[in-house]
Amino acid sequence: MSSELSYVNEFDAITKAVQIYLDGGRSGKGADMKLAFHADATIFGYVGPDLFAGPIQGLFDWNDQNGAATGLEARLGSIDVAGSVANVRVEIDNWTGHRFTDFLNLLKVDGEWKIMNKVFYLHP
Repeated sequence: MSSELSYVNEFDAITKAVQIYLDGGRSGKGADMKLAFHADATIFGYVGPDLFAGPIQGLFDWNDQNGAATGLEARLGSIDVAGSVANVRVEIDNWTGHRFTDFLNLLKVDGEWKIMNKVFYLHP
């Protein structure tokens, strides 16, 4: 029974980290979402034909410039956990008119789940 409780606790902690990221999108403030990410996190995806890639600070800067996404709606499509690693698929609608599918890789670092990498698909 304790292993099931532990899994539920991990699942909740992972969901909380993802929620911090999404709440930062809603506020339009990169600093609000920064707590969900590891300092060395990265981002990759295409915006049209252009590769958006590099340190996660690029996402924070984009979020600051893009502004608040008050109509943002998100659903967790899946969460896979193996020990100290996890992958979360997030479907996001209306991030200031954009639709994204995110794949977030998380690592439990010093007892906290942190997003290490975001790979996204921007729907046309």
